[in-house]
Amino acid sequence: MSEPAYNDLRTELPPSVSANIGTIAEFSARHSEHLSATQRFVEKTAGILGSPGYVAVNIIFIVLWIALNLLMPDLGHKRIDDPPFFWLQGIISLNAFIISTTVLIRQNRMSKLADHHAHLDLQVNLLTDEKCSKIIALLEELRHDLPNVDTKTDREADELAKPADPRAVLSAIEREQDPSC
Repeated sequence: MSEPAYNDLRTELPPSVSANIGTIAEFSARHSEHLSATQRFVEKTAGILGSPGYVAVNIIFIVLWIALNLLMPDLGHKRIDDPPFFWLQGIISLNAFIISTTVLIRQNRMSKLADHHAHLDLQVNLLTDEKCSKIIALLEELRHDLPNVDTKTDREADELAKPADPRAVLSAIEREQDPSC
């Protein structure tokens, strides 16, 4: 997205949304600042290794390696790597090792970041639940205090006015997932 269009969208957003976007951007920047030089190198390497261009370069390299080694005797030269291409297999195996190790390192970091995001989501959701429950309780109280409003009992509103107990919810989830508990 171009910079002017992005700035136009930010000015159309409510200030609270812009502040939240800023907070998330600060979190990401702070997390990036704490990366070691090695981790930055791994991130850049993973970006390259995961690109379609890298796959294309590998395929071209493999095809050229095989073609050159098959054509070398016809051109009057000795083959570097006779079929079944032992050296090519070694290069491909080393490449696979580097790619898989790089991906695992990056996935570990991304998993930790996802854990932070999940924890933040949980905290915000619990706080939102408490706020909604309080609002419902206040509305019910207001409804009972107004003289011109019918004061019938609303069981659903009474139930929703109670905030969820995170421990009880967690226990219920654990029992559902493992009935032997």
